[in-house]
Amino acid sequence: MKIGVFATFMSPLATPSMIRDFGRQAEGIGLDSIWMGEHVALFDKNTYGYPSSKDGRIPVPPGGGMLDVTATFGFLAAATTTLRLGTGVALVPQRNPIYTAKEMCTLDWLTDGRIDFGIGVGWNKEEVEACGYRWEDRGARCDEFLEVMRRLWSEPVVDFAGKWVKFETLRMDPKPIQKPHVPIIVGGYADAAFRRAVRFGAGWYGFNLDPAKTVAMLGKLDAAFAKEGRTRGKDFEIIVTPPMGMPIDEMPEYAELGVDRLVVNLGSQRAERIPPRMAEIERLVKMAA
Repeated sequence: MKIGVFATFMSPLATPSMIRDFGRQAEGIGLDSIWMGEHVALFDKNTYGYPSSKDGRIPVPPGGGMLDVTATFGFLAAATTTLRLGTGVALVPQRNPIYTAKEMCTLDWLTDGRIDFGIGVGWNKEEVEACGYRWEDRGARCDEFLEVMRRLWSEPVVDFAGKWVKFETLRMDPKPIQKPHVPIIVGGYADAAFRRAVRFGAGWYGFNLDPAKTVAMLGKLDAAFAKEGRTRGKDFEIIVTPPMGMPIDEMPEYAELGVDRLVVNLGSQRAERIPPRMAEIERLVKMAA
């Protein structure tokens, strides 16, 4: 089981030197990957609360905000050589699919194939609408956008006529280093997310799941495969982030469940909190080796 870290970088704590040093340290202790969440804007009032916090709010430092994932990955790519970089998750229904395809294939090109494109439909209604899209049809739009990106990454010339996207004889180069394209890792727990994982995914990402919940979600995933007359193969990757409070000594249990990559939450990015947490994660790397 490979070990990664989930570390959505936030200002003012995540300075250029902090991010550079963190990336090099993560690579130095043998971590497989760094994963970042995505929100381009935050709101004082939300229709729905953030599902991974008790108060429904994203824990952002006072006066700070979440850094852009694409720019941050470009910065980390220049500071590392082997570390994979994964979006956990990119909010596809509120992104421009052509720009997103270009960003991800460029990152893949510049990192020599170290990008994982984790995707989801999102929970923040206000953010989706502020980006110019409707909330209610985000699932169908996500599927169309993924199809657009997948084709742009793998075909020399593309014609597309969908509900939201239309173009003719479009060329996008360079193509991703990874073949057939940048791996699409689908996150989410709804039936639609599992169907999306079967249709588009090279893997599935579950966030904040203990072992029991992981087993339940894998059962739903396998049911979605069976509904399409398929079985989940060894090349389909299972990625899980455990609950923040879970003891490190209990985490090797995920390997027995068939988890391929465990992405441990870094938690606080305060300077005094990072070293002890990274020491714990390094111990897990050695346990999983």
